[in-house]
Amino acid sequence: MQENGPLVNQLNAVMSQSLNAFQQYRQLPAKQRATFLLAIAKNIESLGDTLLNITAAETNLPLARLQGERARTIGQLNMYAEMLLKGNWQNCIINTAIPEKNPPRPDIRSMNVPIGPVVVFGSSNFPYAYSTAGGDTASALATGCSVVVKAHPAHPQTSRLVAKAIADAISETGMPPNVFQHVEESSFESGKLLVQHPSTAAVGFTGSFSGGKSLWNYAAARSNPIPVFAEMGSINPVLIFPDALATQYDSLASQYAASISLGVGQFCTNPGLIIVHAGKGLSAFLEALTAQLEKVNAAAMLHQGIITAYTQKVATALQQPGVKPLIHHSPSDTDHKALPILASVSASQFLQNTQLKEEVFGPYSLVVVADDANQMLEVLQSVKGQLTTSLMGSDTDFSQYASFIQEATQVAGRVICNGVPTGVEVCDAMVHGGPFPATTDSRFTAVGVEAVKRWLRPVAFQNFPDALLPDELKRDNPLGVSRKEI
Repeated sequence: MQENGPLVNQLNAVMSQSLNAFQQYRQLPAKQRATFLLAIAKNIESLGDTLLNITAAETNLPLARLQGERARTIGQLNMYAEMLLKGNWQNCIINTAIPEKNPPRPDIRSMNVPIGPVVVFGSSNFPYAYSTAGGDTASALATGCSVVVKAHPAHPQTSRLVAKAIADAISETGMPPNVFQHVEESSFESGKLLVQHPSTAAVGFTGSFSGGKSLWNYAAARSNPIPVFAEMGSINPVLIFPDALATQYDSLASQYAASISLGVGQFCTNPGLIIVHAGKGLSAFLEALTAQLEKVNAAAMLHQGIITAYTQKVATALQQPGVKPLIHHSPSDTDHKALPILASVSASQFLQNTQLKEEVFGPYSLVVVADDANQMLEVLQSVKGQLTTSLMGSDTDFSQYASFIQEATQVAGRVICNGVPTGVEVCDAMVHGGPFPATTDSRFTAVGVEAVKRWLRPVAFQNFPDALLPDELKRDNPLGVSRKEI
């Protein structure tokens, strides 16, 4: 690819400004950063119906969904502000000197520090919560990192409005002017240049496997590789054990029809794979699930690219050997509308076909019918890393199949007992991540307070006089932060 000179110059300036802002911003007290995050939240809320209506027009998402997502986005910003005021996110550890030890132990104090400028790639399916002021941006700003957001082209007006809300908050709270920057250049070249720029310290991404893997490869090819925290999708296997299938098939069908069709299936936690036992209740479950999904009205997907990809991937999935369509509607290219699609396949056919393990982003689910519990386990073990795995069973089932729980933890970052995977609670304990290819680093979450760990690294200070230590590590703890002293 021939380099675009003006684009290179533009992005060089952006990243240079981001690095300069980081050097100033990282030194600000946590309370000032908390005030900044609260101001962003207030400014987004003050955009009111103007923001909601523009986003609805750009994304085809209903207002009720957008109201909830905006509340979540504001809540995330407030949550990270509260975290900053508590102070325990820095993980301050103090080992005082022991001169009489042989050899003597020096005074060693460690804490987390911000990693540097972060480049964030927003998603199309969450225009607020995973986009311009979403979780990646909010958590990175909380830690003291500067942020450059590469706006998603699917909702440009939304991104501009939210970016202005952040810019206004910068001015209102006296933050370094370029601590947040908004880049609208949509070319693949711009993404590569941002990831490989020497000033970039880390990358956050939510989107497709191909997009996330490309960014990961760009980062690995640098002379100094940097972390890419990419969330790249999932088929979220659901296991329904025999007793539950036989006795609860109707309620299970209602639960999962609602989960499959929620938001036209445009969630990374959509249940795209349902693993069942061939036995009592199976036919009734399939009939009930089919009937529930056939009641769902056609709804518009996010944009033309989404509906085109959905159509193509569904066609590919249904053409695979042994796959039987249970519900099959052709999506409409003219109004972006889609209806749920359900299919089934035997476990033996599924195990032989890697194509069936690929995500179909949209209201699609594949029922895999196993001969027995051992084959159910084999199917679970055959899928790659996932964001979630759900286990649906009665007390009888779990007394017999308790070993499946441990197997599920090897597959996914979140294991759900008798519930659906759609819906990600923003809280301290949430893990929104999982083994590759669900994400590029299974040790971290993209949701909740723990998400800040992606943008931090530990530093130890050895034998420092008190006056030279960061305030968080000084002997009299002037900031009153939570510390572990040994």
